Amino acid sequence: MDWQNATITHIETLSPRVKSFFFRLPEPMSFRPGQHVLIRLTAPDGYRAQRSYSITSAPGPGKAEELELAIERFDDGEVSPFMHDAAEIDDEIEIGGPIGGHFIWSPDDPGPVLFIGGGSGVAPFMSMLRQRASIGSRAPVTLVFSARTREELLFFDELSKLAGAGDGFSLTVTLTREAGAHSFRAGRIDAAFIGGVVAAMKMPLRHVLICGSDPFVETATEGAIASGIDPALIKTERYGS
Repeated sequence: MDWQNATITHIETLSPRVKSFFFRLPEPMSFRPGQHVLIRLTAPDGYRAQRSYSITSAPGPGKAEELELAIERFDDGEVSPFMHDAAEIDDEIEIGGPIGGHFIWSPDDPGPVLFIGGGSGVAPFMSMLRQRASIGSRAPVTLVFSARTREELLFFDELSKLAGAGDGFSLTVTLTREAGAHSFRAGRIDAAFIGGVVAAMKMPLRHVLICGSDPFVETATEGAIASGIDPALIKTERYGS
């Protein structure tokens, strides 16, 4: 594992529980969309805690000099409370990686591809979609984004802009805990919903990627299989375990 002391250059609040942290890397890094890095914190007494976070930024044409990580605050976590409550611009944070070779997708792949993300599980898909846009890919991709409320739809403005580009990317949003008037689908993901999304794509799927919390991934995977998707096409990534 290669470790380096990255410097926080910018912090952006995405939702009440999620912030994006932008890091400048002293040693530029090559990575693939969907990979993640480790953040390691060391206490004065030498105790170390580390957690893995999906890279949100796109790799770019060469090695990345900066990384963006979308970090959700878990009250019982060892890393995320420090990042949310104590970390500041110009702080140096140990970052290791990149790691992971399973949950990746290259926009060079012709598709079609179905992404299903729950909450901050949208993070690796942002890297993939940003990379897709940067190289001018027209691979058919649909993102189903499930969030509890409208204010928890991370990167929604950017995703909406990408979906409006007319290049084969479409966005479907469902909210699970907001009963008020809104233009999105209401309710959890199930087999009938996923089946409808797949039917609208009108082409046989090549890949299905699902990312989110353990319960979300279990429910979405069961729904995908029940809708008729071949389990061999499905890859999953879980957080908060």
